[in-house]
Amino acid sequence: MIDRLAIAGYRSLRKVTIALGRITVVTGANGSGKSSLYRSLRLLSEAAQARLIASVAAEGGLVSTLWAGPEKFSRGMKDGSTPVQGLRRSEPVALKLGFSSDTLGYAIDLGLPGPSAASSFPHDPEIKVEALWNGHTLSPRDLIAERRGPGVQVRRQDTGEWRRVSTTIAPFDSMMTQCADPVDGLELLMLREQMRGWRFYDDLRTDRHAPARRPQVGTFTPVLSADGGDLGSALQTILAIGDRAGLAEAVADAFDGATIDVNETFEVEMRQHGLLRPLRAAELSEGTLRYLLLAAALLSPRPPELMVLNEPEASLHPDLIPPLARLLAHAAKASQIMIVSHAEALVETLIEERDATHILLEKQLGETIVADADPVDWTWPKR
Repeated sequence: MIDRLAIAGYRSLRKVTIALGRITVVTGANGSGKSSLYRSLRLLSEAAQARLIASVAAEGGLVSTLWAGPEKFSRGMKDGSTPVQGLRRSEPVALKLGFSSDTLGYAIDLGLPGPSAASSFPHDPEIKVEALWNGHTLSPRDLIAERRGPGVQVRRQDTGEWRRVSTTIAPFDSMMTQCADPVDGLELLMLREQMRGWRFYDDLRTDRHAPARRPQVGTFTPVLSADGGDLGSALQTILAIGDRAGLAEAVADAFDGATIDVNETFEVEMRQHGLLRPLRAAELSEGTLRYLLLAAALLSPRPPELMVLNEPEASLHPDLIPPLARLLAHAAKASQIMIVSHAEALVETLIEERDATHILLEKQLGETIVADADPVDWTWPKR
């Protein structure tokens, strides 16, 4: 389980390290940095997919994603006696992302190309440093693999000796995707597959043109797609090989004993007391459809190590919040769950009844801080 997440230099997250739990709920006012925290974790996962640089470009490039304030705040800036202004930089421009658990930690440092770097894409960031280590905190004795510029070296776990595995890695490639193999880079291979398994849901479509409302050609689907377009197939897969009883319980809990089925064209059908025929997905309300999408994601027969949900309560009636909390708690038995939420009822239920970790974000001078949080140890790899 991931228990520490660290971000530095990303949008309003100048320097944030947070402790995560089995269920973590992130809250805060509009503009406090919740979406940035969500996107930073998703951006971190892109390193294992060989999409990190493209994802940064899609956000407007490195310059657009970097922290826009001063490197440090003076005492006068904090108390308002002096204006906020740029000070002399003591460190290079950087966007840093990392996480750790009981077993492994990983960090990556992105920066601007050097002045002598000849490139047809001068605005692309470069991966300056990567590090993989044993345990929570980076230290020289626990280091397993490191990348500095184009060079990557890994430590043999049996002898402790270092072996250089690359001297020509491209500045846009991660060592996870280029140097992971069962012989010299087994730990990198394990890390890559772990991060590739993370799932993010923030765009489950429920509008009247949503793919989930239409008939489809069914196929074995143990993992719901990011937009939920294969809902019928995902639910049928759960009914066939997954937690059939858990799905039935989640639907009955939310909709007063209702049941669901999937017809021959893989349309979802819901049967409710008092109705003479089932309602097809095209007839369901946005809230009802969204709950079914969340159930399909959370009850996946192939649960991920980490699942991150951005505002899952959107479109849900308040009566559906308690069933959703129970569904999240059920899913947390198999996966670590992070939720970014505005719903006070959902947050309170998860914290009070499910012992969820609460991360409250606030803004001070444009910087996101974690309110009332104890310090979390973290060490970044040096360039």
